[in-house]
Amino acid sequence: MNTVPILSILTFLPLLGALIISAIPSEKKGVIEKAGLGVSLIVFFISVPLFFLYDSAAGTLQFREDYTWIPQFGIGYRMGIDGISLLLVLLTTFISPLVFLSSWGHIKERVKEFNVLFLLMETGMLGVFAATDLFLFYVFWEITLIPLYFIIGIWGGPRRIYASIKFFIYTMIGSLLMLVAIIYLIHLSSETVGRPTAHLWVLLKELSIPAEAQTWLFLAFGLAFAIKVPLFPFHTWLPDAHVEAPTSGSVILAGVLLKMGTYGFVRFCLPLFPAAVDSFSMPFMVISLIGILYGAMLAWAQEDLKKLVAYSSISHLGFVMLGLFAWNDRGISGGVLQMVNHGLSTGALFLLVGIIYERRHKRAISDFGGLARVIPVYATLFLIVTLSSIGLPGLNGFVGELLILQGAFESSWMYAAPAALGILLGAIYMLSMYQRCFLGKVDKSENEKIKDINGREAAMLLPIIVLIFVIGFFPSLFLDKMKTSIEKNVLVSRDKIYSPADR
Repeated sequence: MNTVPILSILTFLPLLGALIISAIPSEKKGVIEKAGLGVSLIVFFISVPLFFLYDSAAGTLQFREDYTWIPQFGIGYRMGIDGISLLLVLLTTFISPLVFLSSWGHIKERVKEFNVLFLLMETGMLGVFAATDLFLFYVFWEITLIPLYFIIGIWGGPRRIYASIKFFIYTMIGSLLMLVAIIYLIHLSSETVGRPTAHLWVLLKELSIPAEAQTWLFLAFGLAFAIKVPLFPFHTWLPDAHVEAPTSGSVILAGVLLKMGTYGFVRFCLPLFPAAVDSFSMPFMVISLIGILYGAMLAWAQEDLKKLVAYSSISHLGFVMLGLFAWNDRGISGGVLQMVNHGLSTGALFLLVGIIYERRHKRAISDFGGLARVIPVYATLFLIVTLSSIGLPGLNGFVGELLILQGAFESSWMYAAPAALGILLGAIYMLSMYQRCFLGKVDKSENEKIKDINGREAAMLLPIIVLIFVIGFFPSLFLDKMKTSIEKNVLVSRDKIYSPADR
């Protein structure tokens, strides 16, 4: 067990920052904004050494913390990360400072409450990816729900109340089912293992779950995670939430919060319920393909830039789910890497849309045209992120999508072919959007005096641009971190029900 509780420090430092900020007078907005950014930067710099200290060859749970919490139910305060959760913890700490920076000067009312809520949400997100106790995971999962509900409901657009309530109802329904499943697993462990426990790693090694029970447990967990992804047909809350949320809310939603759903599948559903995964892999791959194509076509039909990016998320996350339910090393590796890629590329797209909206207070594609002549730096950065989103070789999106297609093809070419069509559709709607907004003549006088990006905006975008190229040119740095963890902690359950000849 780790002597320095590094994961607890990372997880609860934002909460400590929120408590400190709550004591600052509300009128000192500048101090509050700098404090929020400062806390998130400290958390990021503390998290960076984890990447280098993690032993990827072992693939085991590392930086562990294990303390008794509710012993009569086998619930403990248990933290630890493997190569999969490591990347998502780092994604969270990387995106969070950029979110705070994006809100500077644009959240004008109730600045203190805004910063406190975002720091509370960062604690919840980090806890979700670090918790190895099912009940502790559920507590952190619920913590993330409340801040985003208020962020959309208070600082969102004209339909913010509708969007926030819809988000809350969808997510809460799934969460309650997951809680019931967790309680049942604890009860089942008391009969099978001989003691009640919510320790994920103990359940994986010692608990034998009957096939029928696996089906119901998989559906209970799976619904909660499918809503959070969101997977078709549970996706309808996402466009409303994205469109109505402030830019910072959209960035953290796309960058990190949606990954909680995909992470839940790879961390809990795939290893805990292999018999159910075997039964449901085909339906989930079909639903993933529907999400890929349906999301792409809806994105293609949009005139609002923010709606286009929102629907593109449904399509891209369909790729992640396709890779996970291919249930092989290539598919899962591509799915996990694509979680990170989507967080970077789509998060950057929402930042870029927010920047142009702050200048023109419009988001319709028809309101722009020829912007590359007026704001060339902004146009260049937008082009890089666009090419990243469509998976151009040399940028981050290419490797993830390639591995997912290979994993899907291993299952059946009938899954890979429609997915490849989804990539083509993604290129069509993204490049068409870029051509209409940035190329050609400046045909509207309002666009002639738009200012190019400033220093604050460059500080938000350039770290993402750098990482887009780093992952694109050196994907093995990230794939090596997760490889052994996928084999030992995810696919090990598949190996119990399949012989090598059956895979």
